[in-house]
Amino acid sequence: MTTHVEVEIADQPACWRRAAELAAGPVTGLPERGERVAVVGCGTSFFIAQAYASLRESAGHGETDAFAASQMPVGRPYDRLLALSRSGTTTEILDLLDRVRGTMTTAAVTADPATPVMTAADEVVVLDFADESSVVQTRFATTALSLFRAHLGEDLSPAIADAERAVHEPLPVGVAERTQFTFLGEGWTVGLADEAALKMREASLSWTESYPAREYRHGPIAITDERSAVWMFGPAPEGLAAQVAATGGLWIQQDLDPAASLIAVQRLAVALGTSRGLDPDAPRHLTRSVILRPASV
Repeated sequence: MTTHVEVEIADQPACWRRAAELAAGPVTGLPERGERVAVVGCGTSFFIAQAYASLRESAGHGETDAFAASQMPVGRPYDRLLALSRSGTTTEILDLLDRVRGTMTTAAVTADPATPVMTAADEVVVLDFADESSVVQTRFATTALSLFRAHLGEDLSPAIADAERAVHEPLPVGVAERTQFTFLGEGWTVGLADEAALKMREASLSWTESYPAREYRHGPIAITDERSAVWMFGPAPEGLAAQVAATGGLWIQQDLDPAASLIAVQRLAVALGTSRGLDPDAPRHLTRSVILRPASV
């Protein structure tokens, strides 16, 4: 039986196209060039916030910081707070929007227009076409990132073509036989590495870690051996692939856009989870949204 998450993974190229089309017109709520911006989220949304913050600042659009919603320093001055929340009901997101109300412009990107975030934020971008039935986030997160990338002026056509490949191509040879997974990134792909590790933990209960690639040699490489797979998102630091090979670890660096390579990790996580008798749509101890109390907004 096909799971919800498998359908949602396969739908990502189509969702990215719609996000690019949306970004081609005016999108009320997304940061304007020159604004000082804080981007917040929880779980997967926090990791996407990290990726976007790095992309936006490196593209010269303005100072951009990413925080877990529960950890943002509220007294720090920003022009705009941008919150990512698939469900629009996450307590930490709603609490933060309430706390900064009136001190800066607030905006949210959500999948559900019938949730409290619609009134908690000043402006809202709704990606209802990327909403999900599975607890595990896949297409909403990558679609939000695609919207951000296109809004920054990037042509997403190559990334979408790579996503089509990632949905259908075989997984890297030998990766499913490994039992320890390390994900590495540089710049904006550090957030993707963090998200890849989370997907593997959620859907397959795998032993996973993630690091900025240049930090990996400062200790973490010590755990790498013939049980390990080390997956690099984007270009790797010189010599790192050879160092991993010398440990017995399986080095993976796909010829794909890094966000498309994340699709391959999603597929791997679901395949491993299914092989272990798990339900990838309903990971243990997890719910679609973390709601700590009834919403007050």
